[in-house]
Amino acid sequence: MTPLTHLWLPVLLSAVAVFIVSSIIHVVLKPWHAVDYLGLSNEDEVRATMRKGTPAPGMYMLPYCKMEDMKKPESQEKFKQGPVGFMILRANGTPNMGKNLVLWFIFCLIVGLFSAYVAASTLAAGTAGMQVFRVVSTVGFMAYAFGSLPMGIWYAQPWKAVTKDVIDGLIYALVTGWIFVLLWPK
Repeated sequence: MTPLTHLWLPVLLSAVAVFIVSSIIHVVLKPWHAVDYLGLSNEDEVRATMRKGTPAPGMYMLPYCKMEDMKKPESQEKFKQGPVGFMILRANGTPNMGKNLVLWFIFCLIVGLFSAYVAASTLAAGTAGMQVFRVVSTVGFMAYAFGSLPMGIWYAQPWKAVTKDVIDGLIYALVTGWIFVLLWPK
């Protein structure tokens, strides 16, 4: 076992590296994810109609019905007529990218910390680089990529978009593993 306190530098630097790589993926390689989002042909009309109901920020299901009502004929008919979907509404106003980027960096730190915890609990100082890479990258991949899968399963996010999120997660995990190999205690 390796003391977790000896891994603060790889935790910090892996979070910074993943933050930079994710920025490259989402800013420089913008078309990679930009095609995952669609706009409605009648967006202004839909937005005007939604504003009339003054929906609060939250998650919405369309058509809405409780689980016990799913088999009722009127609910079934609404599902047949469509559209069927899930929608997340934010508070009105321009999205606060600064806040989102800070939260993303904190998430990267947390992934690095849990990767360090598992590695510190299972590997000794001086462990061969490939073993460190394998353990840390596996934990990182689970953290960065697996959260995307339920979006495809439960919320019908297109599998092409889910696959890209998983590929992003794999890249982040490999970066995290590489940083830990470079800085693993001897």
